[in-house]
Amino acid sequence: MPGIPRVVTDLDDVPPRRLFEVAEAVTMILSLPADAARDADGLAVAIGQGEEWRLAHALTLWEGNPRLRHLLIADGNPAEATYAPVKLGGLRRTDGVELQPQPVTNTAEQAAWLAQRVQDLNIRSLGLVVSPYHLPRVYLTLLQACQNLGGNELVQLLPVPVPVAPDTPVPETGATAFDLLPGEIRRIIVYREQGWVAGPKELREYLARLWRQPPLSRSRAG
Repeated sequence: MPGIPRVVTDLDDVPPRRLFEVAEAVTMILSLPADAARDADGLAVAIGQGEEWRLAHALTLWEGNPRLRHLLIADGNPAEATYAPVKLGGLRRTDGVELQPQPVTNTAEQAAWLAQRVQDLNIRSLGLVVSPYHLPRVYLTLLQACQNLGGNELVQLLPVPVPVAPDTPVPETGATAFDLLPGEIRRIIVYREQGWVAGPKELREYLARLWRQPPLSRSRAG
């Protein structure tokens, strides 16, 4: 992936249409019912940036919900100053927990591994446990990775935002979610052009199918 600074000071050079497409994607992804992932086959967490709260929240959800059958942990980037090997000591329930076998350098590599495990394990629904500012890009990247693998079965990707205050400094950079969001927007736009994240058409078609599936179909207004 091309290098894009984590903190971007402005998006003045981005066409308004592209900004609208990102805003649309974020809104529609986060419009999915917050509690839908409680009945999912499993959870996935993409770690990174020294944000220990991502894994901590995923482990709390995993330990508290025996209905979850899988916990997939996508490893981080060893080039980050805050990178540390994942430690699962003290975890009471280990059956179904999988850690990506090697560190990776970017979100696309995390998503490719997650998509392959989803396919191999026949996971039909997956909650994505990610910090809110980063969640839309992870969602779109994993959606693209799943579509790259083909197949006719619909995998339900359900957002599970980690509850963390947006002014909390991220350990890797010291920046807050407010500071990092513009860079995430730029990444979504640039990486879509490279084919690494799903675009507006793909997202619309996917969400239309997703909302017709239970349990989401039972949540529809009217």
